[in-house]
This record gives sequence, C-alpha cells and structure tokens, in this order.
Amino acid sequence: MTAPATPPPGTAPPGTAPGHRATRPPGDRALRVAVIGGGPGGLYAALLLKRLDPAREITVYERGAPQDTYGFGVVLSDETVGGVENADPDVFATLRAHMVRWDAIEVAHRGRTLSSAGHGFAALSRRTLLSVLHDRCRRLGVGLRFSTEAPPAAELARSCDLVVAADGVHSATRAAHADVFGPTVTPHRCRYIWLAADFALDAFRFEIAETEHGVVQLHAYPYSADASTAVVETREEVWRAAGFDELDERASAAACARLFPQTLGGRPLRGNNSQWTAFRTVVNERWWHRSAAGGHVVLLGDAAHTAHFSIGSGTKLAVEDALALAACLREQPDLPTALAAYEAERQPVVRSTQRAARASLTWFEELADHTGQPPYRFAFNLLTRSRRVTHDNLRLRDAAFVAAAEREAGVPEGTPPMFTPFRLRGLTLRNRVVVSPMDMYSSQDGVPGDFHLVHLGARALGGAGLVMTEMVCVSARGRITPGCAGLWNDAQEDAWRRVTAFVHARSPTAAIGVQLGHAGRKGSTKLMWEGIDEPLPEGNWPLVAPSPLPYRPGVSQIPQALTPVQLAAVRDQFVAAASRAARAGFDLLELHCAHGYLLSGFLSPLTNRRTDALGGTLTARLRYPLEVFDAVREVWPADRPMTVRISATDWAEGGTTGEDAVRIAAAFAEHGADAVDVSTGQVVAHERPDFGRSYQTPYAERIRNALGVPVIAVGAVSSWDDVNSLVLAGRADLCALARPHLYDPHWTLHAAAEQGYTGPGAPWPEPYRAGSRRPPTGRTDAPKPRLAL
Repeated sequence: MTAPATPPPGTAPPGTAPGHRATRPPGDRALRVAVIGGGPGGLYAALLLKRLDPAREITVYERGAPQDTYGFGVVLSDETVGGVENADPDVFATLRAHMVRWDAIEVAHRGRTLSSAGHGFAALSRRTLLSVLHDRCRRLGVGLRFSTEAPPAAELARSCDLVVAADGVHSATRAAHADVFGPTVTPHRCRYIWLAADFALDAFRFEIAETEHGVVQLHAYPYSADASTAVVETREEVWRAAGFDELDERASAAACARLFPQTLGGRPLRGNNSQWTAFRTVVNERWWHRSAAGGHVVLLGDAAHTAHFSIGSGTKLAVEDALALAACLREQPDLPTALAAYEAERQPVVRSTQRAARASLTWFEELADHTGQPPYRFAFNLLTRSRRVTHDNLRLRDAAFVAAAEREAGVPEGTPPMFTPFRLRGLTLRNRVVVSPMDMYSSQDGVPGDFHLVHLGARALGGAGLVMTEMVCVSARGRITPGCAGLWNDAQEDAWRRVTAFVHARSPTAAIGVQLGHAGRKGSTKLMWEGIDEPLPEGNWPLVAPSPLPYRPGVSQIPQALTPVQLAAVRDQFVAAASRAARAGFDLLELHCAHGYLLSGFLSPLTNRRTDALGGTLTARLRYPLEVFDAVREVWPADRPMTVRISATDWAEGGTTGEDAVRIAAAFAEHGADAVDVSTGQVVAHERPDFGRSYQTPYAERIRNALGVPVIAVGAVSSWDDVNSLVLAGRADLCALARPHLYDPHWTLHAAAEQGYTGPGAPWPEPYRAGSRRPPTGRTDAPKPRLAL
C-alpha cells in the first residue's frame, strides 16, 4: 500500500494551524519528510525513517521511472551489510538471497595473473537493489513519486519538517544552497566508463593494458551469477589519443573489450546509458541547515560526498549515511540536535574514506609510473595503494602472497622488510628506520648540551638505522629561534663530537646524520611552545631571503633580499659548517632545502620573486641551492653520503607542484645527492595541506619511480606496519618518523619485539637485552568455565 502523497508545498500538515512551523522532536508522529532522489541512499533513508515511526509521512521524489538505473553492480562491505541486517532484517534477508560473494583479488599484468585471497566482498545488481528497496518502501507506506522532478528543497521545506537531499553528485540542492553547505568539487585527471560483461568473474579483477597511447586499466567484479561490472579508466590524454572521445557507447564498449583479453577472453562488453566521465570529489563543509521556510535540509550520499570507486561503492557510503541519519533522529531530542549529531558522526568517517580514496585515485592516475615493477611488487603496491590495506593486514589475509612478494624483493625469510639493510655510498644502514630531524629549541648560543646527548643518544640506542639531528644552523643569524643549534664555532663542533662519539660507541645499530640549514625569512622567532612563527618581542636579528616577502604578512619581519656579496657569504657559511660536521664525526649530511627556509625559499615561485639570474624559471631558481650543494659536497668526505630535503609541493596555488619536485630532485641527483628526503609544505603560511596517513609518501614514490634515486619518505608514517608496507611496495627506501620517536625512543626495538624479530637489523644494546621481550601485564591463564547450566 502506498502512503498518502505529500500535500502541495505550503499546505500545513493535518491537525496543524495554518502558518504554524515549529521544530518537532524526531519522535513526533506528525514528522513529515521529503526525499529528493530515488537512488539506494534516498530509498533506504526513507524506509528506515518510516520503519522507526510508521506515523511519519515520507515521500520520495525520483525523476526517473522505476526501472531506470545507471551502472550495473553495487559492492557492499561486510560492515555495511551488517548494519542493514541490524536495522532491517527483512531487507537484509531479501538482499542476501541475491548477493554474490568472493574473497580474492586478481591482478593481471603483462601476461601474468597474481591472486590474493581473504578480502571478502559482496555485490548485487543495482537494479535488484532498487527493486527490493521499492518493494520495502511500498509495504511500509512510503510515498514513491517516479518520473517526477522534485520541487526545490526550499519549497519543500515550507511544508516538511525534513528534506533529505539525496540527489547525487550533481545535486541541485547543494548548488542552490552553496552558501550554507560550502561545497568544493574537484575534478580529476582520468576518464572512466561503466560497462558490463554477461558472465560472472570469480574474483575482483584488475587488468592493466599498456597501449601505444598509454595505460588503460580495468576494474571488474561479479554482481550476479551471470554478469560482471567492468569499469574502464585511463588518463585524459590517453583517452583522447586513443580516440575514445569520438566513440559512442557501443563503439567504446567494443574498443574496451579488445584491450583486456586476460579477463574477457574475447567476450563483449555492453553499456547502459554509459558515458565517459571524469571523477569528481565532492566535499561539503556542512551537511545540513534550517531553511528560511522553517524546515530542515540535509545532504546524503553523493550530494554530501564522493569517494573514488576504486576503494568501494558510493552506494555503500550512502547506505551508511542513511543508517546514521535514522539512528540520530531516533536518539536525539529534536531535529537540529539530530542533524548535528549525524554530521558529527559521519563527517570524520567520510573524510577518512575520502583520504584513502584520494590515495587510491592518485595511484591509478600515476599508474604508468608503477607498471615497470616486478610482478609481486606491482600487485602488492596496487593492493596497498589506499594505505588502508597494509603489509600486516595483507599477511593476515594471505600470508603466502606476502611471502612471495618478500622473496621477490630479496627479503630474508623471517625478516620484516623494515629490517633489511640499505647502503648509501660508503654507509650501510642496518634497517630502514630514520629518526626524523626534529627541532628541539634547547641549545644555548647554538651549543647542544646534555639534553641533546640524552635525546639523540636515547634514540640511537632505540634501534633506528639512522638518527638525524635537528636543523643545525650555519650562522647565528640563520637560526629559527634563540634555542636552535648551530655549527659555526669550535664550541658547537666540540659539543656535537661528544654526541656522535656516544652514538658510535654505544649504539649497535645507528648511524648519525646532521641536517644543515639556514632559517631565511622564518628566523628570529619565539621558541615553539612560546608562539610558533611569532617574532621575538625583543632582541630580533635582521633576516635575509631570496625576496623581501614576510612569512606571515603583517606579523613576521620583512627580510632583506640577498645581495651577491651576501649570497657568497651564506654559501661559505654552509661550507664551513659542513667541514665542522665532518670533523665532528657525522656519518651523513643532509642539506635542508624544504619548509620555506632559506634554500627552499629560492626553489618556490611563491617566495622567489627575483628578477636576476636566480629567479624566474625553475632552472634559475635552482641555481643558488645547487651552488650551495656543490660547495658542500666538495668538502664533505667522498665516502660519506649526502642527501637533500625538499618540499615536493607548497600546498598552495601557484607554488611548487609534483612535476616541479621531480625536476628539483633530478637536479640534486645529477649533482651527487645520494638520496632525496621528500617532505612537503611549510613554505607559505596560507598553505592547505591534505593531511592524512602517510600523506606525503606519494610524492616520494613519484620521484623514486621517475628517477630511480633513493628516497626517504616522511609525513604521518606512524607504525611499523606503515614502514613495512612502504618499503615492500617500493614507495620508499627509508622512512623517517618524528612523533613516534618522541613518544617512544625505543620505537624500532619495540617494533622488532612486537614482530618477533631478533635478527641483525635490530640488535638490542647489551645493557638492555634483558628487556627485549614485552613485560607481562597480568595473568591470562586462569581456568575457563567448563559447564554452562
């Protein structure tokens, strides 16, 4: 039976005085809801809201006919399916009867197919899903208005307490209320098309086609006993070069079918109103608001957010939105509180999913950079691309697959990848862990003291392969703060020699490196905990930079643009500091060309506005940093490695890009850099970083793939599982961790203990050997009950 139709806009609900619009509690039986969009998310929200309170008047507006649908199969995770089962067992039981399940992912590439098991997927036909939801809505009394364009949300809000905007990626509701929702829609670089094959695959399958025009990839999975979804994706320029932009649906399906013989075996593909399109990531600052007309409007599904299909289904997220919305409406005392709770619950989950989706999307955009990897490394890299599936997680799912990937990479049996050695020039590191440079702001007149001995010494005893100092400044005026360490006089050199001597004498694992830098326009500021990047209240020293641009306009000191005489003097300060570092016994030297400090300031077009030979093109902006690098390399011992840290993006419009970073890294490599330490940002104060787990590692991987130069990955690498994953996937050669080493100086040794590793990559210092096993925390062997009555 169909529920009564929603009264015309502006008509008061039954029993309500004309013009009355009060916010009603969610449990109020007079609650009236309009849903814009009859996709799975909108339908599921409608039926849940009706099931939780049958007195609610709920109408769904769908501009298409009941049988209309686009796409083919829908993938749902076990968590989503479990949520459906708890919320509506009847829907779950019906859907389960139509679902196909599988647990393998296959990667077909260059004539070879590798399989990884244990992943667990469920899928069904989108048309079947919609039919089930239609039937359930009708039985519950939800009004379904097909072939009906919904009135604008603001108009519906005159007569409805709640308007659920589930009107998709091109949401008219979102656009009409952009001032409230604050949407950002970001297009990406690949084109894709949804197609289908009339046979069932037995796994989720990726196939890579390397054509004369470029790389094209297939994402395919079964969704019924006799059909599979096939999504074909490629870079925009490849799509055009291959002529796909001139093909209709039928011709596109035929052309795509020919590209993937390992998966399709000559069988055709078909479309369903299928078109090539570019994926768009949708983000909204806010998901709901109270309309001027009185009712509330809330976004759901693709109207609120999108996540690239390579990590799952948009339907999955929409269904989860519907579950959360219905639960919050039931749990909270009124509509505003419920909608605020819905947004607070779902936004962090969706943002996390979007970060993983962005990592996956970017990986496929840069797929051509990975195709030359050995088979198992390529497959492992593909499977861990989103950073949600990791080395340890994958080993739990399919230990044999991970073992094969490790054998192919030359990892000794029983050795986690992070504990394999790595050689840089004449220095062999015992493992792949680096204690990242961390400013301590604890020196007196640039002299490191007991704090530095204990701080660096403790981390050297903690098992890392390489311990880096903080940025050591080459002059007093090159410091960030009065508490920064230096290497411009004998007292500082002697103090650093004390630290290196301790590390060499007492640490069984660690080499120690020095990072040399000059603060440039970011100098003469307070200690971090007194006010980061804030100028000193007194005792300021003059600043220099490539151009007279303050770091924080209106706050920071305006630096002087370096003159030729000053440029030569600063270069010589770097050279003198490098000579002192060599005498002090450092094993490795890193030149700091990142984070907006002096040398970084020359590299970025946002901070280098010079009109002489050191400004303008990237080649010109590189001249001075390379001049300094060459001068330092000349005095640094030939057998000791030298690295350079760069900011691979400024996270700001008009700044350094990923393409620029490859050119910058290539230039330093050509001048003798043994590795590139790839960081990002901190160049301009108005940056907008895309924070997330291991968020900077794609930049390192890109440089490694493009140039073959060793790279050090940094940026929210926080677990030993992350390190193992990055190393085995070939995304990085070394991993630098900062905060984890502040939390636990013995992080690397504890990582070895937690993995049961006792080999040469992480030997414990003899005085600590008795503590190499985790102490017991309590009795766990109490007898278990034997009888249950």
